Amino acid sequence: MYLDANATEPLRPEAAAAAVAAMGLANPASVHGAGRAARKMMEDAREVVARCFGAQPVDVIFCSGATEANALAVHALGAGRAVFYGATEHDCVRAAAPGGGVIPVLPDGTVDMRALEGLLAGQPGALVCLMAANNETGVRHDMAAAAALCARHGALLHVDAVQAAGRCREDWLGMGAASIAVSGHKIGGPMGAGALVVSAGREVMADLRGGGQELGRRGGTPALPAIAGMAAALGGGYEAARIAGYRDEIEAFCLRLGAVALGAGANRLVNTSCLALPGVRAQTQLIALDMAGVAVSAGSACSSGKVAQSHVLQAMGAGALAGQAIRVSLPWNAPPEVVPGFCGAYEAMAKRALHGRAGCA
Repeated sequence: MYLDANATEPLRPEAAAAAVAAMGLANPASVHGAGRAARKMMEDAREVVARCFGAQPVDVIFCSGATEANALAVHALGAGRAVFYGATEHDCVRAAAPGGGVIPVLPDGTVDMRALEGLLAGQPGALVCLMAANNETGVRHDMAAAAALCARHGALLHVDAVQAAGRCREDWLGMGAASIAVSGHKIGGPMGAGALVVSAGREVMADLRGGGQELGRRGGTPALPAIAGMAAALGGGYEAARIAGYRDEIEAFCLRLGAVALGAGANRLVNTSCLALPGVRAQTQLIALDMAGVAVSAGSACSSGKVAQSHVLQAMGAGALAGQAIRVSLPWNAPPEVVPGFCGAYEAMAKRALHGRAGCA
């Protein structure tokens, strides 16, 4: 039972078909007929991505994934500017701006707008990096309010839309964002492709220099199969109401067993629950659920397989619960059976863990 969609969504059939179709093609930079055919497929994919995010095709920069897209945004748009990022941002953004200022979040995980305004008042013209939806809790920031604040202070807003893209529809560029980072495998495409989508006419200097690909903004031969698959995945359906119903049933059941749903008071992605079981380590829960055939995670999946206390939950003031929380993220193709299946496994795990703890006491 796969419930770790925020780590990677299951591959959509249409994305797999598009990737396979691209595998036998030539290098899109080649000028012969075979190269032109590959180039057409790539430019068709670029148009799909641009249309999805309200951009022009020329403003879509293909890259290897969201880590590279976020780093490109920070380095290119943050040059000569102060950089601020949310306290719950992904590690790839934090690492791209090691000297950046941290914007606090409220206990529900949403960005503290008063604190952001104070930071921007002291550093007008800054770059602000915020994720549209958090990968661990699903909490969604009010991006329209953040964009309005940035506009008032002459700041740029970069949106990490990795978890939100394909799951909720928001016009981030229309709100005034300068750039958006997306990742193919988070929406049901293959791993290995992402994109930085920038506002109209915005100049971007390359981090990776090579053969002048992507109009000189990102060197290296593009991963055409992954790019084609990403574009195909963007057209896939997402039954938000159905997924939200499963999420709510699971949460209600776990709360009756004594779990705490972190970030539940905020607007969240419909597929994500961050469930803490007081007194029971996240690693203990993960192992027990894995042995029962249930795949979930604790925090981000990008930490080299480590189970560590979450900086996201620490920033929210979760205290000891930060080390006792697991993430349940429902995939796009979750069947109804996930609700009784997960609930049964979770109940058995919780009863064993809590009984063992009581016995030791």
